[in-house]
Amino acid sequence: MKQSAFTIIENKQLTDSILRLRLQGDTSAVTAPGQFVNVLLEGRFLRRPISVCDMEGDVLTLIYKVVGRGTEQLRAMVPGERLDLLTGLGNGYDLSAAGPNPLVIGGGVGVPPMYWLTKRLIAAGCRVTAVLGFNTADEIFYDDLFRALGAEVILTTADGSRGIRGFVTDALPGLSYSYYYACGPEPMLKAVWRAAQGSGQLSFEKRMGCGFGACMGCSCRTVTGSKRICREGPVLTKEEIRWDD
Repeated sequence: MKQSAFTIIENKQLTDSILRLRLQGDTSAVTAPGQFVNVLLEGRFLRRPISVCDMEGDVLTLIYKVVGRGTEQLRAMVPGERLDLLTGLGNGYDLSAAGPNPLVIGGGVGVPPMYWLTKRLIAAGCRVTAVLGFNTADEIFYDDLFRALGAEVILTTADGSRGIRGFVTDALPGLSYSYYYACGPEPMLKAVWRAAQGSGQLSFEKRMGCGFGACMGCSCRTVTGSKRICREGPVLTKEEIRWDD
């Protein structure tokens, strides 16, 4: 973990509620797709955890959804302003398990970390299929950028306004893949855990107090005992996940 000041170089609206934030600063602690940063906003007691969408040199790309006062405050910021970030948080995805043709699955705000993961997998010689799920066509973002990387992209929308009608799990039957990676809301992850064939890694979201394992506020039970989503996670393997219901 490292605390650094980053300069905003872009804060661009992608959809009505989704924005892309590009920041320049010390990225040395960011080592793997699936890690997140914790953003300090003036006047806010708790930092905001946001997954890393991409990293190139000293530039971080974050994609966030405006859901409350904190992210509304972030939306109002402009290039040149500076943000205090904790970087290098979380364990990230293990790319060594991917095999020749991995599947990446992202739902809503779970899509951004899958972009850097896809970029890294393709750079390693993998043939990547990306299943991206949204509620409606108006909420879709980054599908063209996944295609530009060379991934085969399958879109799903809950209302059927684009791609396959339904959820990401509706795109899984008939797909052949060596391994899977997933990120999204917990109901989606649970459905993927049940529906996907073979092994995989799933990235979880929890309400976090500190973001680096001190407060124990984001602990969850696994088959091997209690783990902190912010420290031992957010990525867990399929085999260690324990659903409490």
